[in-house]
Amino acid sequence: MKKWFYLMLTTLMTLAGCSFPEITHSPGTSKPSPGQTAGSGSSPGALSFSIVLSTASNNYAAKAPDIEEDKWVKQLEALTNTDLHMTMIPLKDVDKRLPVLLTGDDFPDVIQTVGGASSAAMSGTVEAGLFMPLDDLIRTYAPRLLERIPEESWKETSYRGEIYGIPAWLDNPSRRSTYIRTDLLKQTGLPVPRTVDDFLNVLRAFKKLGVENPYQMRENFKYADVIFGAYDVLGYQFELKDGEVVPKFFETKRMMQAISVYKLMLEEGLIAKNFATVSSTEYTRNIYCGKAGVWTANAAGLLDFRAQVVDSVPEAKVDIIPSPAGPDGKKGYGLYSSVINSYYINKQVSKEKAIGIIKFFDWMLSDEAERFFSFGIPGDTYTLNGGIINYRFPKTKDEQDEQGFRELLWLSHDLTINRERTKLLPGGQDVLYAIDSTLSGEGRGNIVFIPDLEAFNIYPELAPNNPNQPPPFIVDHIVRMIYGKETISDWPKVIQEYRSRGGEAIIQEATKRYRANEGVMVLQSR
Repeated sequence: MKKWFYLMLTTLMTLAGCSFPEITHSPGTSKPSPGQTAGSGSSPGALSFSIVLSTASNNYAAKAPDIEEDKWVKQLEALTNTDLHMTMIPLKDVDKRLPVLLTGDDFPDVIQTVGGASSAAMSGTVEAGLFMPLDDLIRTYAPRLLERIPEESWKETSYRGEIYGIPAWLDNPSRRSTYIRTDLLKQTGLPVPRTVDDFLNVLRAFKKLGVENPYQMRENFKYADVIFGAYDVLGYQFELKDGEVVPKFFETKRMMQAISVYKLMLEEGLIAKNFATVSSTEYTRNIYCGKAGVWTANAAGLLDFRAQVVDSVPEAKVDIIPSPAGPDGKKGYGLYSSVINSYYINKQVSKEKAIGIIKFFDWMLSDEAERFFSFGIPGDTYTLNGGIINYRFPKTKDEQDEQGFRELLWLSHDLTINRERTKLLPGGQDVLYAIDSTLSGEGRGNIVFIPDLEAFNIYPELAPNNPNQPPPFIVDHIVRMIYGKETISDWPKVIQEYRSRGGEAIIQEATKRYRANEGVMVLQSR
């Protein structure tokens, strides 16, 4: 709560600086009646369809007595001339409830799922022919979708070369970044670190300045894997090696080098002695209180970190810098899959209705849609003067939840960050620069399996954890080696043990699927 509220307090002013072209209505079917007002809903003859959304928890939606009567849903209907019959399923219940819906009498016209066509929630339904192939409809009726959505995202929502899902995607799959207290860096007289050696020298200089946590660690190496990224041995990633698809920690030499760096950081006091048990709460608190010099986090949180750290240390300055490069000259954290959500149309839907639904999704990428989902209703949440948006930022937690709900209705678009709102925030251009420039030049590639390998369910200790963390079995050995309880040179024995405890089955399944190109994506390092 404090994290969010302080950011809002720093931006509670009417800000100008976002210009849009004049709106030209691009409806799902036909233009709303001229007499319609904000929130009045659809007009007679509107396209009526049912849709099931798999959504994150939102207090605004949870409190709504009837979501279909909500003013934002009504305004969306008015803008698109639709009559939406909407059901929301919490993300935690999707894998259980969605398969029941898809096999029952109330099979919706459109469903949203997390991930692509082969996600766990879909449970083979695309393969079973329950949904409509969309290639022809998209080419004919959705020029914006066709032009705007990256090819990689279309691949994730396709099956056997045909498009089945409309994605909500990431333009930039590199999201995690390296943060630094620039005010402390200035005190050291050192430049921005470029290599691992530079990075260690900066941390040593921070230690001399009295910084309690020169690099802020966290349990299970979540948001604490900058060195593994530099050496390209992120424990949750896979690669092709000697004809097999294996975890990257099979790169014995680089893995031992990376562990040695972490061990050195512990011995020199550059990370906390209890690094292996630092919770997410402690991690965040140490950063906010000004006790950390460098840390890892998503780039979208830059303004929040700035606000919170300055609250504790008024002279502090927080920035995002390039991650330290490893022996191969490349750097960064693991690249994410490009598809976050996707939408599928029931095969039994009539062609006329399917065309209307496709147009509805195509409208999501219009200027009108971007303005509505980003800023809301003119005269209510923003004013417009000569094409310039003056947005009233939320003042309370309830208003923040309402803004979040409105954006949940923005079904298909780039989910990297809300660019138009970010531009209005003090320092917003720094966030966009970090995403578009700094992070665009880094990120470690991976062989991704969608859905996950079945062997992960049989051997959970050997499966990536949650999902961008090394397997628990691997974490345990790494931690013991960093603390000196095991010898780093014994890492080949860890790999042998991994194979014998079930890793062989994981590798065989991964290799088989890779060779057959079954639910496989290859993300290239930058």
